[in-house]
Amino acid sequence: MNPRVKSVKAIQNYLLEIVFNNDEKKKFDIKPYLNFGIFKELKDYKLFQTATAKLGTVSWENGLDICPDTLYLESE
Repeated sequence: MNPRVKSVKAIQNYLLEIVFNNDEKKKFDIKPYLNFGIFKELKDYKLFQTATAKLGTVSWENGLDICPDTLYLESE
């Protein structure tokens, strides 16, 4: 099992700065997802900035979340 999200901060240019429960700090670029399905809603930058760590992943106030494995494996 991959590490889970401990904390997250939405930063400029649709990036998420994530700290995982193994204390690794990575950045996840959400831009490639912004043209697909419900992720289109995150083009609203104010909504994007509502990112919070919840139950080991990142979620937004509209109920959207991302698989924690995707966050870990695709972050740099």
